[in-house]
Amino acid sequence: MTCASCAARVEKRLNRLEGVTATVNYATEKARVTHDGSVPVEDLVAAVERAGYTVRVPEPPRPATPEGAPEAAADPVRPLRERLLVSAALAVPVVLLAMVPALQFTYWQWLSLALAAPVVIWGAWPFHRAAWTNLRHGTSTMDTLVSVGVLAAFGWSLYALFLGTAGEPGMVHGFTLAVERGDGSDDVYLEVAAGVTTFLLAGRWLEARSKRRAGAALRALLELGAKEVTVLRGGREERVPVEQLRVGDAFVVRPGEKLATDGTVLEGSSAVDASMLTGESVPVEVGPGDAVVGATVNAGGRLVVRATRVGAETQLAQMARLVEDAQAGKAEVQRLADRVSGVFVPVVIGLAVATLGFWLGAGAGTATAVTAAVAVLIIACPCALGLATPTALMVGTGRGAQLGILIKGPEVLEQTRRVDTVVLDKTGTVTTGRMALLDVVPAAGEDREEVLRVAGALEAASEHPVARAVAEAAAQAGPLPAVEGFANVEGLGVQGVVEGRAVVLGRPRLLADWSQELPDDLAAARASAESEGRTAVAVGWDGRARGLLVVADAVKPTSAEAVRRLRALGLRPVLLTGDNAAVARAVAAEVGIDADAVVAEVLPQDKVDVVARLQAEGRVVAMVGDGVNDAAALARADLGLAMGTGTDVAIEASDLTLVRGDLRAAADAIRLARRTLGTIKGNLFWAFAYNVAALPLAAAGLLNPMLAGAAMALSSVFVVTNSLRLRRFRPLADDAVDGGAGAQRPVPAPEGVGAARRG
Repeated sequence: MTCASCAARVEKRLNRLEGVTATVNYATEKARVTHDGSVPVEDLVAAVERAGYTVRVPEPPRPATPEGAPEAAADPVRPLRERLLVSAALAVPVVLLAMVPALQFTYWQWLSLALAAPVVIWGAWPFHRAAWTNLRHGTSTMDTLVSVGVLAAFGWSLYALFLGTAGEPGMVHGFTLAVERGDGSDDVYLEVAAGVTTFLLAGRWLEARSKRRAGAALRALLELGAKEVTVLRGGREERVPVEQLRVGDAFVVRPGEKLATDGTVLEGSSAVDASMLTGESVPVEVGPGDAVVGATVNAGGRLVVRATRVGAETQLAQMARLVEDAQAGKAEVQRLADRVSGVFVPVVIGLAVATLGFWLGAGAGTATAVTAAVAVLIIACPCALGLATPTALMVGTGRGAQLGILIKGPEVLEQTRRVDTVVLDKTGTVTTGRMALLDVVPAAGEDREEVLRVAGALEAASEHPVARAVAEAAAQAGPLPAVEGFANVEGLGVQGVVEGRAVVLGRPRLLADWSQELPDDLAAARASAESEGRTAVAVGWDGRARGLLVVADAVKPTSAEAVRRLRALGLRPVLLTGDNAAVARAVAAEVGIDADAVVAEVLPQDKVDVVARLQAEGRVVAMVGDGVNDAAALARADLGLAMGTGTDVAIEASDLTLVRGDLRAAADAIRLARRTLGTIKGNLFWAFAYNVAALPLAAAGLLNPMLAGAAMALSSVFVVTNSLRLRRFRPLADDAVDGGAGAQRPVPAPEGVGAARRG
């Protein structure tokens, strides 16, 4: 398929079959077909082939090789890039020779012919092939007009060179702006044929490169899974490819390894980092009987797991299907040029034929009639239309890259104009996704620094995120003492000996086991922290509770300012998170999001449902996220923005990527996308206006093909110059950060998680 009208034609042909409902996605080159079972696949294939296209039933996604590299696949963009580079190298001298009389040596026109012929025949072959296919099926697209215009310019040049006077020695190709009739037998239009071909190949290459990324989200998602697994067979450990794993097999997961598939823990206990799938910022403690999910990471001890789901049934595979379904269901954005081509192309061709017939009937002579008809085709040849989108996109995306904003393609831009709601994932987007120490509350008579130093020394021996937050904060005040006899107390906390003192840290129940009850002031501080969804762990030694440490996930310093900027763009922010409601409300209050715009405790598939529900309410939704758990929602949203500090899956599933990981870039991204869209629409307007104004002149015989070629070149220059204005785009100036907007203030972590899940 070469344009959106191709997708519409295939879709129309499929929907003619009884009992079939089909949608064809031009970007992903896939047709999703629903039928009642009475239509065999062969009939569906035949229907597509009758429309003039090839089709195949897709194979199931194939995982990466055990070495971790995806299986090699042919790059469909490479042949187009090679065609563009060769055509450009040949076309540039042709254009220069035609446009600069000083370069026109004796017989220069024949050199131009030698250089232009490969461009017209080989370079423009994709357009000619598509035009022929369209002709055989009684339709036309912009490819038809490109092919006819290029061949007409080239054909008339051959006529002028071999049968006219253009091939004579010393011929000079000058410009005349006079509006007059002439036979055109001394003019060649090789630069028109070669230039149009090269310009439009550039646009086609940019489009193909953008479409190539459409399936990358699924490939990245499949890459998350483990490649090999250690299976227990006959009491022995055996390393096998993950594809050989079967339901019921027992397999071993060592610390730091990914779980090969979904299953149930048989032996061992550990903390499992599921943030890539759930968005949970704190690892989840698991033990015998607990369910675990494939592709999550074992952050603690050795586990033996029995596989309960493998292959396409795993949660990872189901998320891949969610992303694919969301991508397939995304509304197609048909470019204006493609939408009008169904009318514009036949009208132009009909006008050219009518012009030829009129002048022949008027007795003006064959040369004059052909000249006027060629002028109609050349003046209508959509060079400026072909440049309108890619040039603005190139400049806009180039400027965006300088600002840390990646725009994936022109189909992204139209949604930015209509977006009225922005859904913000919490973990890793609004917050850092890392735990930070919020406060140290010493018991009466205790020294705050000493409580932190002793607690930090004990936590330094643990890899738990809460422990790391405490240890890092304590280490900033100075070196930490050594720990002896360190041990995890499953589900309660940790204990060890620091400078001869038996120290316990974790839930109050652990301290109670050592007869260290929390005094009233610490109990009140703990209740206050947990009421706000924060994690509070107690520390004690020598028979007494000595203090409380409050830990939380830190809000990014720029998040509050980012929310204000999004509101200034007319967007309503919504906070979406898998954490509990207390956490979500606290984060929302911190950054300035309304309490009624908080959606908490959602699973990955629920995030998609939330986006779909907002869309069903008539809202146009932008989604900002960074994790695998956000990928399907990013794809489902009308506009997906991924934080560049997140996973490859989220980035590939999104429409815009914010490289800096700064949420303020989301506002700049939407502003830049809207500006780029406005530039594209301006380009298209002037390109069409030029055609509408010039076509009557050409048909009247008042515009010779040379002047038509010059006008077309000028329209292209205007489009490029208009696009270059995007280089002046500037992000909003950073506001001075105050304590509320800019300071990195830690905020709540899931209620009780740090204490209840320690081990």
